[in-house]
Amino acid sequence: MQISENSVVSFHYTLTDKDGQVIDSSAGHAPLTYLHGVGQIVPGLENALVGKLAGDKLDVEVAAAEGYGEHHDFMVQQVPREAFQGVDDIEPGMQFQAQTPQGGMTVTVTAVDETTVTVDGNHPLAGKSLFFAVEIVTVRDATDEEKEHGHVHGEGGHHH
Repeated sequence: MQISENSVVSFHYTLTDKDGQVIDSSAGHAPLTYLHGVGQIVPGLENALVGKLAGDKLDVEVAAAEGYGEHHDFMVQQVPREAFQGVDDIEPGMQFQAQTPQGGMTVTVTAVDETTVTVDGNHPLAGKSLFFAVEIVTVRDATDEEKEHGHVHGEGGHHH
């Protein structure tokens, strides 16, 4: 069966950056399982998997715009250190939940000085091309319930 809208797909992957450094991998773990066509994986990878079959192996380069989006400078802000009351040790790399008019978002600390903390609301992989090595393990039709709920049930998926 070919991957198409409402397919349940399981695949192994290794994600690397442009220098070949591994960012994430399913190696040694269960394959990633998702419902195709509902936006559960980055769009560039989802598009590249259309028409593929169980057993297929492929390398996919996903441009930033089709991955985690472009990096936006306006999402990098300096915040007064007082905004982090109750947190004594603030270091680059720490993540916090911030409340914005659009709702909650995760920000990553990128710099700290005596009076300010610089935070970045971009996804850590925003603005970067992604390189996936993929092996499709299984492809099946989604059940009516999976289609209705918008996610996979059972092994590799959601359990109600």
